[in-house]
Amino acid sequence: MPRWLSALAISFLCWSFLPDARALNITLDSKSIPGLTPKAPLVAHTLRITGRFEQGDGEKLRVMLVGLKGKAAKMTGQPLATAELSSSGGDLLEGMKVGYLFREFEVATLVRKGDICLSACALAFLGGTASRLPPTPIPSRTIEIGGQVGFHNFTLDSTVVQNETKGDTTAGIARGFGLGRAGASALIRYAADLGIDAGFIAQLLVRPPDTWLYIDTDEMFLTVGACPSGPEPPLGRLELQAVNICNHATGGSSIAEPSQARSMTAREAKRYLLEQVQRNVESVNVKGPLVGQLAGVLASRDDRLIDSVYSDLRAAGISLPEQIGRSFIVSGYAFGELQADCQVNLSASDPDKFDFVLIVRGAGLSRPFALPPPMCPGLFRYDGQQVLNPKR
Repeated sequence: MPRWLSALAISFLCWSFLPDARALNITLDSKSIPGLTPKAPLVAHTLRITGRFEQGDGEKLRVMLVGLKGKAAKMTGQPLATAELSSSGGDLLEGMKVGYLFREFEVATLVRKGDICLSACALAFLGGTASRLPPTPIPSRTIEIGGQVGFHNFTLDSTVVQNETKGDTTAGIARGFGLGRAGASALIRYAADLGIDAGFIAQLLVRPPDTWLYIDTDEMFLTVGACPSGPEPPLGRLELQAVNICNHATGGSSIAEPSQARSMTAREAKRYLLEQVQRNVESVNVKGPLVGQLAGVLASRDDRLIDSVYSDLRAAGISLPEQIGRSFIVSGYAFGELQADCQVNLSASDPDKFDFVLIVRGAGLSRPFALPPPMCPGLFRYDGQQVLNPKR
């Protein structure tokens, strides 16, 4: 947990507007699961966290996690434990402290079907982490379909401000403004530390405190790096899925329609992409006879030679997509004066298996503006406005 948060001696209450008088309760459940050998079973640890977030709860949780880390065997890349969250909210700063602890100790977060996680609890939920191994932490935040995670703008504890300023209206206004600015800064920094788009926090800060942002649409799941679990809506036609993948890959700055998708055979896709490499040899930063022979390879009708060169260029580091299943080219993207296409390959049986690349006309292959979430890449196959988890 960063020292600046511990030192922030202000009273922010992120009320959920729902009655919940219970203090935060944390229980630990550990179950043996089959391991690599009968003599070395693995243990799955589940923390059940319910009730209101209050000052001091973070320190109680830290003591529990330190003890668990000291005695629990942990597989590399796997979370120490899973925290099931069910709370209507509480103290804003305490929610962030708990979220930082989830990141520090590599604790995944989960909201079960039928549970709610609102306000300060929702902030804690964002800390869910599977691994902090370099180069970047891997989040692990899951919402079962039917569970509800909701965010809203924070409120101040007016009694604290009144007590501090002893009824001085001018001093009270100044103190309240200072606290509000500090709270907004804390939220923005918290989001940045956890890899959440600051634009999401900006949405919260301009909303009245009694209005909510729920994790319901595909776009909202992607925004907070959460994964749905359970019966999701069916996926549409493959060409529509291809368009959705490409729209996400471009960061939503330019949106294509299904009519802009054209199916390609695997042979056509490989030849098309190799032609882009050949036209923009300088942009791929690969030297040697392989690139020099591209023109001759493309002029031939030998599919085996095309396959071999395609594989060799991928191995050399050129961002050519893996040919997984059906291939589509989605055209019509514009970024200022630049025109671009998107070539995508996707499996018809596994929603998490697909690959894609952007082709900027006149500049060659380009890295996507956005990448699918590592824990649930299949979210890219949905339209951003598709409701995956209807509000109760």
